Amino acid sequence: MPDTSSATRSPAAPFRLHPGAADSPVLLHVPHSAREIPAEVRSGLVPDDAALGRELDHITDAHTEQIAGLAAAAAGLAPWRFVNGLSRLVVDPERFPDEREEMLASGMGAVYTRTTHGEELRPAGFDGRPLLERYFEPYARAMTEAVDDRLAATGRAVLVDVHSYPSRALPYELHGAGPRPPVCLGTDPFHTPAWLLEAAREAFAGCGGTGVDSPFAGTYVPLRHYGRDPRVTALMVEIRRDLYMAEPGGPAGPGLDALADALAELVDRVSAREP
Repeated sequence: MPDTSSATRSPAAPFRLHPGAADSPVLLHVPHSAREIPAEVRSGLVPDDAALGRELDHITDAHTEQIAGLAAAAAGLAPWRFVNGLSRLVVDPERFPDEREEMLASGMGAVYTRTTHGEELRPAGFDGRPLLERYFEPYARAMTEAVDDRLAATGRAVLVDVHSYPSRALPYELHGAGPRPPVCLGTDPFHTPAWLLEAAREAFAGCGGTGVDSPFAGTYVPLRHYGRDPRVTALMVEIRRDLYMAEPGGPAGPGLDALADALAELVDRVSAREP
C-alpha cells in the first residue's frame, strides 16, 4: 500500500493530499476508492449491513488508491495525489451538486438515494443538503486549492482522475450499452487537449486497448476552473476491473502492477511536455 505518512489530513477533513514534487503539474485524483462510512451517515441508509456490503463491492473503485500510489512512486517526477477517504455513498464529490447532474435520473446525484441496482438507499424525501455542507463543499474547496497550488507553482495543472468500472454493466449506468474497453478515457471538450488524450493512449497501449467516453464520459475539474481556465487540463482513466481484481469487491491480482506502471508512464509523458 502507498505510504501516507506525509499526507495532509485532519479529522474534520476526511480526504488526503499527498505531496509530490514541487515542480510537478500533475494531480492524481482518487475519489471512489474508499469504503468508509461514518456512523452518523450509516444511520440514514436503508440497506442492512449485508446488503450495504454488497453495494460497496459494486460501487467502490477498489484498489485504485494503491494503483495511484504505486504510479506516483514509479514516476520520474512524483505527482501530487488527492484521495477521498470516504465512500462515495456518503457524497460523490465528482457529481454536480445541482440539476446539471445527469445521474440524478438514476437517483445518484451528489447524494445517492438509490443503489447500483435501483433499490432504495435513502428514504423518500431525504434532505441531502447537510451532507453537501459537511462533506461535499469542504472537499470541493480543498481540490480547488490543490489545483490553484499547482497553477501557482508550475503555471499549469493536469488532473488525472483514477477510476475503475465493472466488466458487466450495472443497472444504474445510463450509457451501459456501449463499448467497455480495458481502459476507458473520459474527456471534456474544453479541458482535454488532443495531446493529453494521445499521451494516455500511448501509455496504456499495452493494457489491452483503450476507448474514449464509453461507458463513462467526462472528467473532473473544480467548478472555479471548469470551462474557464485552459491552464487546467484533465482526463479520466477508467480501468475495467477484470484487468486487475476479482469482481465484485475482491482482492487485487497481478494485473495491478502493470496498470500502475502505465499510469506512471502517463504521468511522465505529461510532466515532460513543455507548457
